[in-house]
Amino acid sequence: MTDGWEAALAEASSPSWTRRVRAGRGLASLADVPEVAEALVRLLLDAQDTAVTRRTAEALARAATPAAVKLIARAVAGADDNQADWLRTGVQDALAGRDGVPDLAEACRELARDPEEAVRRGAADLSAWTDDPGHTQC
Repeated sequence: MTDGWEAALAEASSPSWTRRVRAGRGLASLADVPEVAEALVRLLLDAQDTAVTRRTAEALARAATPAAVKLIARAVAGADDNQADWLRTGVQDALAGRDGVPDLAEACRELARDPEEAVRRGAADLSAWTDDPGHTQC
């Protein structure tokens, strides 16, 4: 098991955007592992390719664990306007999926009480992004 996520961690630093996207998708379920979380935040704020940002945000939103959503919230708080737009698109891609993301609302409620102000602010932005009646609300 460890070999799998270590290989994905290596791909997270690849010059290839497709490998970085694959890493973001592969690591999303391990957002609570500190080394993985650090790599995922870098992928969420990828300065080289917006597809990496979008697809990593989508994968984390689909995972919808408190750790995964916290990483999105932290990235949102530190993102520039362009990055924030692609983070939002990734989250909305997840929400528009076949089954939606029913656990996203619960994760956002938990993050509203997070001791880190940037996480609370990012979670509030996530909530605003899901105001469309067809989406699961945070």
